[in-house]
Amino acid sequence: MSESALATCINAARAALGDSGEQQRLIKTLPRRGIRFVGAVREDGKSDESVAPEPRDRAGRELALPDRPSIAVLPFNNISSDPEQEYFADGMVEDIISGLSRIKWLFVIARNSSFVYKGRAVDVKQTGRELGVRYVLEGSVRKVGNRVRITAQLIEAETGAHIWAERYDRLLDDVFALQDDLTISVIGAIEPNLRKAETDRVKRKRPDNLDAYDLVLQALPFTYGHIAQDADRAMPLLERALALEPDYAAAHAALAWCYHFRFRRALGEDDRAGASRHARAAIAHGTDDPTALGIAGFVVAMDEHDHATALSVFDRALSLSNSNIFALNSSALVLALLGKSEFAAERARLATRLSPFDSMNYLAFNALAVTGFCAGQFEEAHEAARRSVQLNPRFYICHLFLVATLVGLGRSEEAARAARQVLALEPTFAISRFAVTVEFEATVFKPLAGAWSAAGLPK
Repeated sequence: MSESALATCINAARAALGDSGEQQRLIKTLPRRGIRFVGAVREDGKSDESVAPEPRDRAGRELALPDRPSIAVLPFNNISSDPEQEYFADGMVEDIISGLSRIKWLFVIARNSSFVYKGRAVDVKQTGRELGVRYVLEGSVRKVGNRVRITAQLIEAETGAHIWAERYDRLLDDVFALQDDLTISVIGAIEPNLRKAETDRVKRKRPDNLDAYDLVLQALPFTYGHIAQDADRAMPLLERALALEPDYAAAHAALAWCYHFRFRRALGEDDRAGASRHARAAIAHGTDDPTALGIAGFVVAMDEHDHATALSVFDRALSLSNSNIFALNSSALVLALLGKSEFAAERARLATRLSPFDSMNYLAFNALAVTGFCAGQFEEAHEAARRSVQLNPRFYICHLFLVATLVGLGRSEEAARAARQVLALEPTFAISRFAVTVEFEATVFKPLAGAWSAAGLPK
């Protein structure tokens, strides 16, 4: 039984009893020993269990929120005249619940609890209180001819605020393939939106009331941009998180990333060693955390140049969650630099399709810029590089790939201006120095280096 599955069960038990991980009035965690029920027990006689309670039987009884962000996926409404779509909708919701359960930092209400609300008019705020969740996902299914339309919306239960909403139109050919496609799309969109909502929520909390999870959330915005100066702001928060929870894979992964940014800036061996140490710790402790594995694989590839291990870690992350944005983006860029263009482009396009507005997609667009440039598809490569720069204008590497695509298009004056922007962001940049922190396949590096040199970047 995995650690995350056990944690989910314990959190559910605590929530059902009105307990929490902070209070531990009834269920206590004994370090290095296990979990113990410490409440007084008495037998009140037999109850009639033959009749399932209505959800409203629990009105007035509010469950405590778990220690982690929590979500309930309610049954989708079938608003078409085709009763067969009922089974399709139910099956898709079950798959979404299963997929979300693989996200380690998320507490997901089980299917049997959320399906109690099937066929009922739902008050999202009341449902959130009854199930003890912070977020609710609801939706509908409508069949129109040979097409099916799915709508889904993610709501913050306490306020009723809409965090995300999307509509999907697909041909109703292979029902199971369609179900898989929609499930991956919904899960891929929900994770980054929940991550942003949780980060915004933690910003509103008092700084002296932060646990390890909150500290990591506060640090994450400073790790998204690959900027060394931002990493300096994130690292103290992550060190505090690890002081509270030494085996916290997400904190190790984020800290590995920060050390990687600093190593790329100054080429200090202490930073390279720190990146490697924390990446390996994230791999060791994050066996069921695809985000931590995705980040760790990236650092191992870049700073250790251990590509075999990195690719294995990426595969493990995507086997846990095939829609994880961090694993898709990180592996896409590494694969592109290793000359594995087909796999790189496939993962990059999937990342941008699943979460089109995710700030992390600059990595995917960089991968597409590299694969397009190497294939001589300079227009497509330039568009990808341009979008990468839009997403992360402070990251000089995004501008670096833009330089190469402009040279490929023969737009030498624009390439020279883009090269000057690279040097403005990274004054110490040199092509040979850059190759120290990014090990390319020779067939990838040679044409890129030639383009950078042609635009005036120092060798």
